[in-house]
Amino acid sequence: MQPIVNGLEDEYGSDIEFVKINIDDPNSAAAKQEYGFRYQPYFVLVDADGEVLESWPGYTDATLFEDAFATILEN
Repeated sequence: MQPIVNGLEDEYGSDIEFVKINIDDPNSAAAKQEYGFRYQPYFVLVDADGEVLESWPGYTDATLFEDAFATILEN
């Protein structure tokens, strides 16, 4: 998934902030609990107010991310 995420970050990074959390880092425990982390990989799309717009557990096709990004960037 890393090449897909890096490619999306290259393409959308000027419009969307990408934050990567190391699941093995004890300092990420609060974020994992807040976003309901249960799978690896796990992706969460959060708006500027901190509201979860969408989440994707497990391996995800890039087009699903792109569709979600297009929807929020149109608004």
